[in-house]
Amino acid sequence: MPLSPNPNIFANSPIDRAGHLRSNPDWLAEKRNDPSSLFVPLWNLDPLVLPEQAPSEGKDVGWVPRAAVEPLAAPGAIEVFLGINKRGKALFAIDISAAKNPEAEGPLKGFGAFEEIRGLAMKGEITPTELAILAQAKGMIDWHKRHGFCSNCGAKTELAEAGYKRACGACNAEHFPRTDPVVIMIATHGDKAFLGRQKIFPKGMYSALAGFMEPGESIEEAVARELDEEAKIAVKSVRYHSTQPWPFPSSLMIGCVAEAESEDFEIDGVELSSGKWFTREELAAAVDARAPGFFIPPPFAIAHHLVKAFVAGE
Repeated sequence: MPLSPNPNIFANSPIDRAGHLRSNPDWLAEKRNDPSSLFVPLWNLDPLVLPEQAPSEGKDVGWVPRAAVEPLAAPGAIEVFLGINKRGKALFAIDISAAKNPEAEGPLKGFGAFEEIRGLAMKGEITPTELAILAQAKGMIDWHKRHGFCSNCGAKTELAEAGYKRACGACNAEHFPRTDPVVIMIATHGDKAFLGRQKIFPKGMYSALAGFMEPGESIEEAVARELDEEAKIAVKSVRYHSTQPWPFPSSLMIGCVAEAESEDFEIDGVELSSGKWFTREELAAAVDARAPGFFIPPPFAIAHHLVKAFVAGE
C-alpha cells in the first residue's frame, strides 16, 4: 500500500531509488551507457528546465540522453544515480558546472534554462513530484561538491556506490551523504497558536519557529528547547505533523505542534524580533491570504501547512 500523500513540497518522489543496485558496478555501467537512460544536468546547482509547451501547462524537468551532456561535463564530473522511473528508465543527475554557458552554446543551446528550484517551487511552475526529484538531485550534487576531502585525514576522496558514498583511499574512511534534522513548530494554547518574526522576514510576515536538532536530543526535546530559548514558552506535550526535505543545502524539516502550558512568552531579541498569539480565526484568514496586517509563508513552506492543520483542527 502506498504512503498517504505528504502535504509538503519536495516530498512525494515518484521514483524507485533502487538502493540495492548502487553497489553493482556492471549494472551501473550498462545504464550509464544505455541510450534510453535519462540525465538531468545541473549547472551551478541549478537543474535544466524545459519551457511550457503551451500557456498554463507548466514546465518540465530537462531530461536528456547522456550524449547531450557528455561534452559539457568536466573529466570526473559528479554523477549520481537517482533511481528508476515508472517506465523502467534509469535516471541520473550530472554536474556540468565546468561549462561556460550551456544555455547559449553547446548541445543544450536553446533547449531550456537552468533555474533555481526554490523559485520554481514558490511559483508553482513545475509539478510537486518533479520538484522532489530535483531536490534529490540538487542535494546529492551539492553534498559531493562540499565533501571532496576526507574529514578524518584530509586526503582527496572518490565517489562510490553510484554517488551515495565517498571513499578515502588514504585511511579507508567512508563518508555518506548527511541530512541535518531541523525542528519547526507552532505552539498552541486552546484556540490560539504562536508565530514569530525574524528581522530578515518581509514586513508583516509571521512564521513557525525552527532550529537545528543537537546531538543526543530527541525531537520532542528539541521542540521544547527551541520554544524556550526563542520565546520562553513552556510546553507540556509535542506531536508530530509531517516532514519536508529542504535541499538548501541539505536539511529535513520536522514539523511539530506543541501544546503550551500558558500564553506567557518573552522574545529573546536574537533569533526573534517579535511574536504573537493568533486566534484560529485570524490564522484561517491568513491561510486564505486575506488577513489584514500580516501574512504567513506560502504553501511551498511546511510552516504554512502547520498553520493550516491548526486552523482545520487537526
